[in-house]
Amino acid sequence: MKRSGWYFAMALLLVLAGSTVASAQEVTADTGYSPYSLFGIGQLSGQGTTYNASMAGLGIATRNNRFINVINPAAVTAREAKSFMMDFGVTENNVIYTADAATSGDPSATGKLRSANNTFNMDHIIFSFPMWKGSAFKAGIMPYSSVGYSLRSFEQSDALLAEVGDVQYYRIGQGGLYKAFLGAGVTLWDRLSLGVDGQYYFGNIVRYSYANFTTSSIYRSINSGWDNYLSGINAKFGMQYEQPMGKKLALTVGATCQLGTTLSGESRRFAYGIASSTDTITNVTSPLAGYRMPMEIGAGFSLRSTDRWMVGFDYTRQDWTNTSFEATPGVSFAPACQQSFRLGAELTPNRYDIRYFMKRLTYHAGLFYEQGYVSLGGHQVTDRGITLGVSVPVSRYYNSLSLGITAGQRGTVDNNLIRETYVTFNISFSLHDIWFLKQLYE
Repeated sequence: MKRSGWYFAMALLLVLAGSTVASAQEVTADTGYSPYSLFGIGQLSGQGTTYNASMAGLGIATRNNRFINVINPAAVTAREAKSFMMDFGVTENNVIYTADAATSGDPSATGKLRSANNTFNMDHIIFSFPMWKGSAFKAGIMPYSSVGYSLRSFEQSDALLAEVGDVQYYRIGQGGLYKAFLGAGVTLWDRLSLGVDGQYYFGNIVRYSYANFTTSSIYRSINSGWDNYLSGINAKFGMQYEQPMGKKLALTVGATCQLGTTLSGESRRFAYGIASSTDTITNVTSPLAGYRMPMEIGAGFSLRSTDRWMVGFDYTRQDWTNTSFEATPGVSFAPACQQSFRLGAELTPNRYDIRYFMKRLTYHAGLFYEQGYVSLGGHQVTDRGITLGVSVPVSRYYNSLSLGITAGQRGTVDNNLIRETYVTFNISFSLHDIWFLKQLYE
């Protein structure tokens, strides 16, 4: 077996939902769980609220005064002039992992190997409020990337097996990055909107490995790895231009540019032996190096019929090919150029219907295809899927409960990789309040 077939299929031999062995730390992942998060800063999280996620992540050229759109900084100005807005969301992710048993390294494994995992986490919290006429401000926090994996392989050397018995090798990772942001936008001449976000990234990523001697108690396991604390700042700029087309239609074009940045921090190299007690072998902290996030550019357009329907398309590109990450032994990994294509739509049958409540709901749908920044053995990992969602009005103003579902597939069972088949549920609570209203009667 080629080592480039590596640990992905081996992950299916271990219970992925945080399982442990005698000397292992418990595996947790704040925002996700995927063997593909082994590399770089992990698996990138979807940006935006349930409003965006239920339309395949669409948002570069969408404007809706009932929802906070964080995909494009310029979209913050699409709002009622005196409204305070808040959006809070949670995410539940369910994944089935499938791989070819021939790549597992376990002679007894046949056919297809499968395992499953699910996570439930807070996704985001965002606030937005007006500043002065035609301008608005927003602030929030959401996950940017996640690291979560537990991979197992088996010793295959007959000589070593005869000497020490069965040996299992484990590689484990956990953690991720969060993004906090402050942003503002302004609308000029009633059609052109400009915006900028200041973004702060922070988080902790731990990766370690150890050997487990399952049939011998005289050999001690060495647990060694890296504990990285990362942080960095950058900015994202956005533009939207809205062109009326008759009395009811409007065409909006948008563009975004997120600057690249180098993540700084510190890296702790640790190693300790485990026998009857734990002995520290090394514990050295040094400045972090090698984590670079490249520039991202995006463009899109949408066509909207006032208060009824909207359809749009987004394209984004982020070139990771010149980014340096630490090498992964036995794995032919190279960063690639990430591209995404997103098509989304929404429909509100009759927002003001007083007889049929279902007609007042807003329905969302979308399709997406993404080439990720992870390339293994020359094969770029792709992600594709469909999305559906609905926003239910609650009480007065624009308060609503948004529900979204994404069904997709990441990777493939070909080329010694793993296929992730997933279903993700998103829930957002959108709250509105009107400020500065003068009471006419006491």
